[in-house]
Parts: sequence; C-alpha cells; structure tokens
Amino acid sequence: MRFAARVEVRLRPGIADPEGATIERALPALGFEDVSALATGRVFRFEVEAATEARARERAEALAGALLANPVLEEASVSVCSLEA
Repeated sequence: MRFAARVEVRLRPGIADPEGATIERALPALGFEDVSALATGRVFRFEVEAATEARARERAEALAGALLANPVLEEASVSVCSLEA
C-alpha cells in the first residue's frame, strides 16, 4: 500500500528563532496586530510503500530522525494517511 507522509520540523522550545522573531516584529506594520507567537519551521511531504499504516509511520519517523531534523535543535511530528481508496 502507498501512504502519504508529512513531517513538520520545528525548533525545540528554548532555541532562538531569529527568522520567526523578525517576521513577528513586522506583523503590526502590515496590519496583523492580532497575530503573535509566530514560529518558523519546515514541512516535508513524501510517499511511503508499506504493508500497514503503522509500518509507514515507522519509516517516516526513521527518515525524520536520520535526515530531516537535527535532534539536538529540532523536533519533528509525523502524520501518515493511506493513498488507497
């Protein structure tokens, strides 16, 4: 079966996010006074061939831990859903 995987990578709490801070400081000047706590991150999407959703999740989590996120600075969340109807 084929599964769609999505990995969201973001900085761990306590790690400085200068890009997010710069964007957040610009928000009021652009008319977004009601927006706060902005943080940046990255999103990766890919497909996984696996026998079960649990196995697809395991593979996506392994990829996130080995390549997509730096475990010292970042944390990743993985979601998986079937592409089969």
